[in-house]
Amino acid sequence: MKLEQYNYIYFLGIGGIGMSAIARWFNAKGYPVWGYDKTRTPLTETLEQEGIRVHYEDDVKLLPQEILENKEQTLVVLTPAIPAEHTEWAYLKENGYTIKKRSEVLGIVTSGAFTIAVAGTHGKTTTSSIVTHLLHHAGVDCSAFLGGIATNLNSNLLIGKGEGGKETVVVEADEYDRSFLTLFPNVAIVTSADPDHLDIYGDKDEMIRTFQKFISQVQPGGYLFIHEGIDARLTDLVQEGVQVIKYGLNEGQAHVQHLNINGRWFEFDAVSPFGNIAGLRLGLPGFHNVENTLAAILVAQVVEVDAQSIKAGVESFAGVKRRFEFVYEGQGKVYIDDYAHHPKEIEAFMASLRALYPNKRIKVLFQPHLYTRTRDFAAEFAESLSVVDELVLLDIYPAREKPIPGVTSEMILEQVTCKQKEILRKEYIVENLLKNGDFDVLATVGAGDIDTLVKPIRNFLEKERHGLE
Repeated sequence: MKLEQYNYIYFLGIGGIGMSAIARWFNAKGYPVWGYDKTRTPLTETLEQEGIRVHYEDDVKLLPQEILENKEQTLVVLTPAIPAEHTEWAYLKENGYTIKKRSEVLGIVTSGAFTIAVAGTHGKTTTSSIVTHLLHHAGVDCSAFLGGIATNLNSNLLIGKGEGGKETVVVEADEYDRSFLTLFPNVAIVTSADPDHLDIYGDKDEMIRTFQKFISQVQPGGYLFIHEGIDARLTDLVQEGVQVIKYGLNEGQAHVQHLNINGRWFEFDAVSPFGNIAGLRLGLPGFHNVENTLAAILVAQVVEVDAQSIKAGVESFAGVKRRFEFVYEGQGKVYIDDYAHHPKEIEAFMASLRALYPNKRIKVLFQPHLYTRTRDFAAEFAESLSVVDELVLLDIYPAREKPIPGVTSEMILEQVTCKQKEILRKEYIVENLLKNGDFDVLATVGAGDIDTLVKPIRNFLEKERHGLE
């Protein structure tokens, strides 16, 4: 399939973070772009401001006339989040439109490019954003499709100039629905492979086999940078000629030395087979983010970015929205928002939070994401959340799933061991903060719609501050 044969692009689920990046790419390339999404969000509003036409009702009558009149020239891009009973999807299928999953389109867009793919059950977005920033900051001409809004770019998309021959593309390689199997990278990072998406894979072994398949698609002459703590089976099918380098905080061919926390800054030296770099300063907190940065440094080194440019790039990296994002500081209180939604991610986030604020009272608001994930990992969630002083659980965010009888946030709450814990509906959260404001550090955590609380909570804390002044 060649993109040149299509003149019109229609997105089913255009508001997703990955879908919107591809929509922006097509729009920037001059294609007319339309899309449907269930909910109007700040991201869809930004797409509209950029000239993309979006509607929010599942109604065939709202399909643009150009799409209806030019079936052969229309490419429909589909997200797995669209439900089977969606009427627009049914119409487009029945009438023989070309419909491709987001991952398939990403595979087509990156074919022929020098592709840097970042995979892993967690850490993908931050790591791919750091890779993109290090290359872009050093003047490397590259494009990037990211799974979050990189603060330095204020976007989930970077479009290179395409000068000087083969294009370089950084892409987040998503394991959900085996999406990353459409990619054949020259350089790959695998940050983690903890059990997840068991509704898709069935069990951990099948997920491992799928990661093996992805890794086998790294091109000869390329590089695989893989976290040293990952299941050793992942590298069983590496192609001959691919250089495999393990990295980690304290172990691996690439690792960190002289790690020091200085305020919010994580300062360290990087030990690398391609040359050590001393005196690095990372303003994005978290031991896990130091590891993510180390992996990104390895990529920058094989793309021949010099050490001084890497140091400057690391220090100037401003983070990713909803990844250890500092939202508010004042009157002795700190408010942080984070996207963590897997027990291992929460464990890493909490460890870093405790390292930054060792003697502070921490309150966490957590929204479980997906019924299946809650069912499969309730005990692990409870363990990772029990380290806080006060926990408020929201109801499960269903995303694409239907409810599962008996699976609720109560499954987690009953196993949590911290003394102060409760379940609250979203609309009562600010009221709860007014009544239970005995905290030094507040964190909202989760991948659902908990981010809609960020602005009200920030406004509440700012009013509290002004009330005290």
